[in-house]
Amino acid sequence: MIPKRLFAGASQLLALCLVLALVAGCSLTNNSSSGKAGASAATLTTTAAATATAASNGTSSTSAATPAANSTPTGATAAGAGSLGQAVINVVNTAKAAVVEITNEQTPSTQFNQPIPTGIGSGFIYDDQGHILTNNHVVAGAQALVVTLPDGRSFKGNDVKVVGTDPLTDLAVVQITGDNLPVIKLGDSSKIQVGQWLVAMGYALGLEGQPTVTAGVASAVGRTVQEPAPPNQSGTSGQSNQAGPFLFDVIQTDAAINPGNSGGPLTTLDGEVVGINTLVAGMAEPGVPAQGIGFAIAINTAKKIADQIVSTGHAVHPFVGIAYVPLNPALAAQVGTSVQNGILVGDVVSGSPAEQAGLTKGDIITQVDGNDLKTDSAFAQMVENHKPGDTVTLTVVRNGQPQQVKLTLGTRPTS
Repeated sequence: MIPKRLFAGASQLLALCLVLALVAGCSLTNNSSSGKAGASAATLTTTAAATATAASNGTSSTSAATPAANSTPTGATAAGAGSLGQAVINVVNTAKAAVVEITNEQTPSTQFNQPIPTGIGSGFIYDDQGHILTNNHVVAGAQALVVTLPDGRSFKGNDVKVVGTDPLTDLAVVQITGDNLPVIKLGDSSKIQVGQWLVAMGYALGLEGQPTVTAGVASAVGRTVQEPAPPNQSGTSGQSNQAGPFLFDVIQTDAAINPGNSGGPLTTLDGEVVGINTLVAGMAEPGVPAQGIGFAIAINTAKKIADQIVSTGHAVHPFVGIAYVPLNPALAAQVGTSVQNGILVGDVVSGSPAEQAGLTKGDIITQVDGNDLKTDSAFAQMVENHKPGDTVTLTVVRNGQPQQVKLTLGTRPTS
């Protein structure tokens, strides 16, 4: 499945396609309305990434009917509603005021140094200091940002600043300066149950006025998806050769989300944020659009990153220092190994923890701390579960012989 970001572009909706980390052949899209996450004239599709660098370089429809007794939506009673429809209305009345539209303004080379809107995404105010959580791809490349509230207030210039971004997790924190700012409550994403009703809000398609509200269920939890390759930085069109980062602990939902929804909240029927809408599945296979598959970054994951950004201006991630490709039967036959699961080291960064631990090109890593690498994203996820300074034990097959290698994780470079 190929995921797409949900950032909506100013003139046309651009859906940058992503590749699901574990399911080949599907397509995902980001939900912002410009640039990386959004709307643009073309739809770009990626194939399964040849190299994964996230760790090595460190990345039902709304209904007014009363649900059956055995499927009462979680939070409906707490929301004071006897029906799903009323429960959603209560969420809107409770939380919508803090859902903001973020306009990304950039200066094209053809303009006279005048920033123009290039995309629209969403975000939400989560504390009384005016901090807004959103996706990194919503604010990436901006020369200026305009933040607009549902009550009509607009913030720009010195009243808006990007506190910090973290491309590896596709998260960013923006801050606005103003009085009597509405705040949305953060929930606990670890308590989400599959089948639980959820509500998505955001500025879908950049439509003028209030944010769009949709409802659905939690279709799955704990998903892993892979972002698309970032755009070329040289000014040329298309994407770079660098693989996009993996996003872990992602909530899958069938609540309708579209370009422009990127960065908006996914809430429970109690109006508490449990996820940040980020991707949708675009194509199940060429010519066959996927239906009702969207992804949101779990708020428990996002809050940890946001806290680091607010405290220091950036997030810290562990660093190994290798480029690698996931092992598969075809690759195993090509390199002449009987090992079927793991990753093949393609390059080692000079001076990195990997080099210091003695890893070399051609090594096959099959385990981290005794845990098998059974999926393409397993190595990145296992590394990301640690912090810089931790020591991990890698099972490495070299020249057909397995051996144990101790590696002390470094800090992933910020550039």
